[in-house]
Amino acid sequence: MKDFFLKAPYFKISLGVFFLIAVIIILTPRFQPTETSEPIRIGVLHSMTGALALSEKPLVEAIQLAIEEINEKGGLLGRKLVMILADGKSEPSVFASEAKRLIEKENVSVLFGCWTSECRQAVKPVVEAHHHLMFYALRYEGLEESPNIIYTGATPSQQVIPATNWALNNLGKKSYLIGSNYLFPHIVNIMIKDVIKSNDGLVLAEKYFNIGDKIPLKMIDDIKKSKPDVIFNSLKGQDNAQLFSLLMQNNLSDIPIFSFGVSEIEILPWKGNLLKNHYAVWSYFQSLENDNNKAFVSLFKKRFGQEKIINDPMEASYTGVHLWAQAVENKNTPDPKIVNSAGLLRQTYSSPGGIAAIDSITRHKWKWLRIGKLRPDGQFDIITNSRLALHPNPWPMYRSREEWLNLVSQFGLGAK
Repeated sequence: MKDFFLKAPYFKISLGVFFLIAVIIILTPRFQPTETSEPIRIGVLHSMTGALALSEKPLVEAIQLAIEEINEKGGLLGRKLVMILADGKSEPSVFASEAKRLIEKENVSVLFGCWTSECRQAVKPVVEAHHHLMFYALRYEGLEESPNIIYTGATPSQQVIPATNWALNNLGKKSYLIGSNYLFPHIVNIMIKDVIKSNDGLVLAEKYFNIGDKIPLKMIDDIKKSKPDVIFNSLKGQDNAQLFSLLMQNNLSDIPIFSFGVSEIEILPWKGNLLKNHYAVWSYFQSLENDNNKAFVSLFKKRFGQEKIINDPMEASYTGVHLWAQAVENKNTPDPKIVNSAGLLRQTYSSPGGIAAIDSITRHKWKWLRIGKLRPDGQFDIITNSRLALHPNPWPMYRSREEWLNLVSQFGLGAK
């Protein structure tokens, strides 16, 4: 019986087939090109020129660091990551056109970018029309959701609203509101006034200035006379330097001031560190004491220079890259239509600021509330820290979504 099987014709055929399969297996890696030879292209869209360049360039470095870390470990799916950098030139229209180019011409698998809400809102319809994916790392005014954007910055429910409550309970009930005349200050000041009213507080004044305009001394005189317990500041960019200088020149440096858009990077150039009671509200501070953050700060300084300073949007950008990378590994593809699914929303990452996770309903990141008091060296002592990460609700629950949109539409600010 044994000899029969050995001599049977079908055994010879099977042996031939086996030999052919073995040859194919051996030769396939040599002659059949595979997807693993092509790098994964990551679109980074930030202002390298214009008024926003000072704030946005550090975010590019944070993204670059995350990419380099991943590449040093072998990349993703056996492929290296390549950063394709586009300059938004601090103009919303340029951001929109560059986002379109990165998606259509550069074939990027994901976008990381934008600073202002105006730029984000210009890019939003582009990524939605292409069913693509973008990560946005800035704290913002909320009142927005998109199926194609992951928001890793704080919403007002994680920053402005709880910080205002803390200030009223710890510093006093009389408030003075100062902001630039654009989307973020108008919306957050509506929320701040809601919190003040619920705490039986008093709004002494609410002032807005066009970006770059001279702040009138009349307002400084008004601050002297009204003696607020706290100033809530949402000025944009270099206008903060003007405010800080006027307060110091007029012996008002003792008044507590809460800045919602000033981080460690800008504070020294704008000389805000000379104010005696300057507070900032973020989810992350460079001075945060934990092992992950110490390693992150050390690695960043080693890579880009010991003089470098790290802030909240940088940490959020860095963390966003790692969350995306985990989702790519999970889905076994960088295709944005596949990555942008439940796989991405299930990721967690042990970031420098704490455990990072995206809320599956709102697509916003859970964030810690941290209030820092400024030191003369430009760093912040964290004086309060939420026990747990706060739920990201871009639509504060004390009004319906429709009520929020109707209220904002009265100002012609175009919230979406």
